[in-house]
Amino acid sequence: MASFTIRTTVACAAALTAVTTGTLTASAQAADADRSAFAKCAAVSGELAAHLAEQAEAQHKAAVTAAKKAKKQHAAHVADVMKERAAKKAEAVRAAKAAKAKAAAKHRAEARAAARGGAAHASRSHGRTSLTSWMLPVHGGIGTPYHATSSLWSSGYHTGVDFQAATGTPVHAVGAGTVVQAGWGGSYGNNVVIRHADGMYTQYGHLSSIGVSVGQTVSAGTRIGLSGATGNVTGPHLHFEARTTPEYGSDVDPVSYLRSHGVLF
Repeated sequence: MASFTIRTTVACAAALTAVTTGTLTASAQAADADRSAFAKCAAVSGELAAHLAEQAEAQHKAAVTAAKKAKKQHAAHVADVMKERAAKKAEAVRAAKAAKAKAAAKHRAEARAAARGGAAHASRSHGRTSLTSWMLPVHGGIGTPYHATSSLWSSGYHTGVDFQAATGTPVHAVGAGTVVQAGWGGSYGNNVVIRHADGMYTQYGHLSSIGVSVGQTVSAGTRIGLSGATGNVTGPHLHFEARTTPEYGSDVDPVSYLRSHGVLF
């Protein structure tokens, strides 16, 4: 391109010099020839302009192509960076979840181990104390007291104490012992009688259901049935007796008996 421009410039300068000289010294015929040379120079200059325009267009297209390529490469780079960041973030989230799950599993395992240890300790403690501890048969206040007199009872007086208890209230053995009666007891309805280590007996009457059987060994707190209103009653309650034998008529004060075993109420 540089040599083309130089040659064209030289040719045009020579033509212009010839035209100028011809105008001053040559004849009209010589001047016409010189003007022809000038026309050729103008044509060459037009070709140069066209060539320069083509070159500029080519350079512009190359610049546009390079810009598009650079933009595409930048977009690809940004996409790669964002993808890498997303992957790292996802990995961090997974690691955090895994750590949290591991910590939770460890906590649950420790809690289960502690619960098992606590249950075992409670069981051992209960096993040691249930043979000697005593308790109330139900959680409720006393209604009819021991030795209350009335024609309602064949003996003329109340042979036990009535604990206030709605039907379905759990009834527990007051102390460790062996079940000697579990079934229908006439006016007592469904009843249970337990023989204790001191040779005394306790009776639980008017039960709606019985949960033990004859010969079964029980501890203080063992649920032996549910309170109710079976037998000769005017409403649901638990009739509780303390006896020297398993039979009716051998009753003693049940409140004094329980208190002698440390049960206070």
